[in-house]
Amino acid sequence: MGIIAALVIGAIAGWLAGQIVRGAGFGLIGNIVVGIIGALVASWLLPQLGISLGSSAIRDIVNATIGAVVVLVILSLIRRA
Repeated sequence: MGIIAALVIGAIAGWLAGQIVRGAGFGLIGNIVVGIIGALVASWLLPQLGISLGSSAIRDIVNATIGAVVVLVILSLIRRA
């Protein structure tokens, strides 16, 4: 995947995760970073759980969104502490 595609998927996933986890968004740049980190988390976590969603750009967005939601929940828990 190219850098532009990673940024676009990260931005979409970060925005979606920000919508799912209300009040935990970090703005456009922050959401892109959270989306990219989420994609990395999901690429490790989902195979560990035995979850495979196929292969396509939609799958990449769904995986990155799942990972970004996990990252946002963890970050919001750290913020509250």
